[in-house]
Amino acid sequence: MQIISHRGYWLDATEKNTVAAFHRSFSMGYGTETDIRDCAGKLMISHDMPNGTELTFDELLEIYLRYEQRPCLALNVKADGLQTAVAESLQQHGIENYFMFDMSLPDTLGYLRNGLTTFLRASEYETPGVLLEQAQGVWLDGFQRLNIDAGQLQQWLSAGKKVCIVSPELHRRDVNDEWSELRNLPGELLESDHLILCTDIPEQAERYFRFD
Repeated sequence: MQIISHRGYWLDATEKNTVAAFHRSFSMGYGTETDIRDCAGKLMISHDMPNGTELTFDELLEIYLRYEQRPCLALNVKADGLQTAVAESLQQHGIENYFMFDMSLPDTLGYLRNGLTTFLRASEYETPGVLLEQAQGVWLDGFQRLNIDAGQLQQWLSAGKKVCIVSPELHRRDVNDEWSELRNLPGELLESDHLILCTDIPEQAERYFRFD
């Protein structure tokens, strides 16, 4: 299982989606999830509505490329109509280890048509649906509790899909029960490079799951 940090590896909430958090994440070999919006014709890194002073998407990619390791980038799309600009930036910087997720359904079609690596959501409220055949993976979330179904995970992974699991602390839940369920998955699932955990506490997760 790969581990990626949520909005960079931040130690204080004020560091989320900042240069410091991204440097910390990449320097320690973790991929990262972050949020993309647009402001005044530019792609910005921001979870909430941007004001134009935030880090740009291109600046994030330049930070990423400073490091020899190129771990996964999980790009949370917060606004419609960004696919052409995103594709151009990714191509310009030669970024290949990434995936897009959380777009609206009509917007998702645009990402798929543009050949961008796309994950579809699954949770207690939604299923990936018929588009999963065209997509490269699943963003597995749980708003009330994560449904860890070993059979479903195996089915997705056997079909060549990647699965990124949303760690419970992202929804302000204690990690113990759900992490325990994850750790009890069959070894071939837990050790798969196609299984990803998105977490606010990557070092703690790394120790808990005992990755080398």
